[in-house]
Amino acid sequence: MPRFTQVDAFADRPFTGNPAAVIPLDTWLPDTVLTAIAAENNLSETAFLLATPGGPADHELRWFTPTSEIAMCGHATLAAGHVLLGDDLSLTHVRFATRQAGVLEVRRADDGYMLDLPATGMTAATAGDVRVAPLLAALGVVDAPVFFSAPPVQETAVILLPDEAAVRALAPDMKALAAIRLMAICTAPGDRTDMVSRVFVPAWGVDEDPVTGSAHAALAPWWSARLGRPETTAHQASARGGDMRCRVAGDRVVLTGRCVTVIEGVFAV
Repeated sequence: MPRFTQVDAFADRPFTGNPAAVIPLDTWLPDTVLTAIAAENNLSETAFLLATPGGPADHELRWFTPTSEIAMCGHATLAAGHVLLGDDLSLTHVRFATRQAGVLEVRRADDGYMLDLPATGMTAATAGDVRVAPLLAALGVVDAPVFFSAPPVQETAVILLPDEAAVRALAPDMKALAAIRLMAICTAPGDRTDMVSRVFVPAWGVDEDPVTGSAHAALAPWWSARLGRPETTAHQASARGGDMRCRVAGDRVVLTGRCVTVIEGVFAV
C-alpha cells in the first residue's frame, strides 16, 4: 500500500496555506486510478511520485485535481520536496521530471524551501477579444485589464483589479466560470505585500485554490516588470491564506515558502 502524506504548503502553521497529498509509487497506476485517488482525497492537488535513479531527475512527478491531470502545480511540488527532503536530511535539493513543465527543483532554504518553476509569459488581451467579456462577467467584474498566457502554457488569465479590497470582495459565479477552461488569477497591489491575489479554477475541479505556486509563475514576472525589480512579496487572500517570496531569474521564477506536515498514513489501493 502506498504511503500517504498530507502537507500544508506555503504555510508556517497547520490549517493555513494550500493542502496537498503526496503519494510515492513503485510503478505508475492507471490514470483512472490516479484520478480516483485524487477525487477521494478531495484536495486541490495530489502529487504522485515515481523514483527515477540515474535519470535526469530524482523522481517523475504528476499532479491530479479531483477531476483531471494538470500541466503544472507549484504548491504540490513544494509539498513533494518537503516530504523527500524530510526523509533524507543529507539532501540539499530534489529534482522532478514532469510531463509538461520540464524539470523542477525544490531546494532547502533558511526559512523553508525554494521552488524553481518556468516563468509564464502574459500578453494583454487585444480589443475585441471574445474571451474577455464572459470571463469578467463570471468574476462579477464590470471592467478590468485582462492578460492571457500563450500556448503551450497551461491556460491562464490575469485580471488586474484596483486594490486589495476589490480582490477580497470577489464573489464569482462558479458555474459560469467552470465553463471557461482556464486559471483565473485576480490580482492587485497588496496592503502589506507587493501583490495580492485570488485564484479560481472551477473548470479543473477547484473553485478557489488556497495558495497557488503556478499562478505566481505568471504573477512574479508580471509584477516584477511593473515594479522594476526582480524580487517581490506575495499574499494569496483565500480563506486559508498564504505568503511567499518571489524572485525572477531569466525565464525562471523562484518561490520561497514553508511547509507543515499534517497527516501521515497509507492509502489502501
